[in-house]
Amino acid sequence: MSKRIRTFHRWTSLVFVATVVVCFVVVAQGDPAQWVLYTPLPPLFLLMFSGLYLFALPYTAKRRNRRRMAG
Repeated sequence: MSKRIRTFHRWTSLVFVATVVVCFVVVAQGDPAQWVLYTPLPPLFLLMFSGLYLFALPYTAKRRNRRRMAG
């Protein structure tokens, strides 16, 4: 499961970078539509949630190992 989430996190980061680059290009060309500025937000939220999961993964693994050793 964590391998899939790591892969998802990597691909989502590439999508996020691409949307940010597209936003910079559109803003440089002139007055963009309001929705263009919000396009990086969905990948950013996905990155936040998957990143928090990946950050917490070692701590929850340590807790699970302690419970196994005690039980």
